[in-house]
Amino acid sequence: MLYCFKIKFDPTIREFVSRLAQKQPSFKVASKDVHVLSQPFEFYTNLLNIIRRARRRIFLSSLYIGFSETELINALDDALRRNPGLHLYLNLDYNRSTRPGPSSPILSLLPLLRNHGIDPKLSATMAKIVPPRFNEGWGTWHAKIYGSDDEVMISGANLNKAYFSNRQDRYLHFSAQPALADYCFSFLQTVSGFSYRVLATSDGPALHWEDTSVLPWQIQSKAEHVLSQFQMKQLSSSVSSTSSEEQANSSDVVIFPVIQAGQFNIREEEDTLSMLFDHLASREYCLDQEPVMNLTSGYFGLSKEYQDLILKSNVGCSIIAASPKANGFYGSGGLSGLIPEGYTLLEKRFMSAVRAASRPSNIPDDHNIGLKEWERDGWTYHAKGIWLSPSLDSLPVLTLFGSTNLNSRSANLDTELSFVMATSSDDLRQKLQEEIQGLHRWAVPWRGGERKVRWRTKAIVAFVGGML
Repeated sequence: MLYCFKIKFDPTIREFVSRLAQKQPSFKVASKDVHVLSQPFEFYTNLLNIIRRARRRIFLSSLYIGFSETELINALDDALRRNPGLHLYLNLDYNRSTRPGPSSPILSLLPLLRNHGIDPKLSATMAKIVPPRFNEGWGTWHAKIYGSDDEVMISGANLNKAYFSNRQDRYLHFSAQPALADYCFSFLQTVSGFSYRVLATSDGPALHWEDTSVLPWQIQSKAEHVLSQFQMKQLSSSVSSTSSEEQANSSDVVIFPVIQAGQFNIREEEDTLSMLFDHLASREYCLDQEPVMNLTSGYFGLSKEYQDLILKSNVGCSIIAASPKANGFYGSGGLSGLIPEGYTLLEKRFMSAVRAASRPSNIPDDHNIGLKEWERDGWTYHAKGIWLSPSLDSLPVLTLFGSTNLNSRSANLDTELSFVMATSSDDLRQKLQEEIQGLHRWAVPWRGGERKVRWRTKAIVAFVGGML
C-alpha cells in the first residue's frame, strides 16, 4: 500500500516518494518556509540570528567548535544570560573536540560551562561528546544540525572560521517547523544517551561517562538498537499524524530524514538511494525526457555500492569534486598532506570504471557521466549532496542534503544524518537550480587524469582507502 500525499509531485518521483514514506519518517513543509543559502557568511549570519531568536532551546550539532570562535561562544553566552529559561544542547565529536594542546576545541566550551552549568535554571546546559569507536576504526560523529525553538538549519559545515568565510558548503534553513525541529532535537537527545558529558572543573574540562550499563568503546549494539527504535517511533508518528486542512493545502514539500551509521549497522541512506535508482530504472521515459542527476562531494570517493548504482544506471550524472587545491588538507604537513593526492587516485579509478562500464564521460548529454573539479582562489570546497531533475532542461524536483559525503567513510565509519527533500514548488525548484549553478560557477573540467600519483600515496590509500 502506497502512502498518498496531496502534493502533486512530478511523475518522475511520485511513486518513489510514496514508497519512501512507508520506510522513513516524513515532514510536510510549505516551500515559503524553506530558505536555500549559498554563501558561508550567510550561514554564519543566519546561525547567529537563530541563536539570538531562541527563547526555549538551542540545539547545535557539529564535528567541533573552533577554539577561536569567541563571537559564537559570546552569542550563546548572551542568549543564556538574557533568557533564564533557555537551555543549550551541544553534540560534538569526541576525537575532533579533544585534540591535545592549548587550542583544543573543548577548551572553547569552558566559559559556557562555568557561567551556566551550575545554574539550576540552566541544568540542561550541557555538551555531549560522542565517544570514539576504537574497535571499529576511525569513525566520527558527523551530523550538522543548527537549531533553536521551532527552526533548524541543516548543513555540512562545521563551526569554525573557514566555514564562515571561505569554505563552500550547502545550507538549508527551515523556519516555523516545530515537527522537524522536534525531530532533530530528539535525534540529538537520543544520541546523547551514549555520549560523554563535559563538565567544568578547576583543572579544566572533564569528561564523564554516565551510562554504567555499557563501556564507551562497546556501544555498537546499544547504538543500533536505540537509533533503530527511535526511527521506528518517528515513522509511526509521522504516518499516524494528521495535519490541519490549511497546513495540508499549503504544504508543497516533504522531507525525509535518513540516518547512515554503518558501524552501527544502520544504512538508511544506502537503502534510500538504492530504492531511488531502482525506481528510476523501472520507469519508461519519452525520448529526451530522461532524468538527470547532479552530485557533489568535497571528498569524492564513492563507496562501491554508490558507484555501482551510478554505473549500472542509465541516469545521466554530473559530478563536482574538490580540486586538490580546494581540498581541506591541501598544504598540510605530514601524511595528511597526501590526502588530496589520494582523492585524485580515487577519481582516476572512478573514471576508469566509467569507461569500463561503457558510460560516456564529460560530454553534455542526459545519459553521460561527467566529472568536474571545483576550484576558487583562496577557498576550499566542502559541499555535498544530490539533486534530481526530470530531464536535462528541467528544474530539480528532489535533493539529498546534510552531513554525508557520499563516500566510503560516510557509508561505513561516520555517523551521518541527511535529508531527502521532494517538492512541487516551482519557486523552490528554481532556488535549487540556482544552488547547482552557483557551485558549477567555479567548476572546471576534471584534470586528474594529467596528475601523477606517487607510489607512497598509492600505498597509503591501499591501507586506509576506506577511511577517505
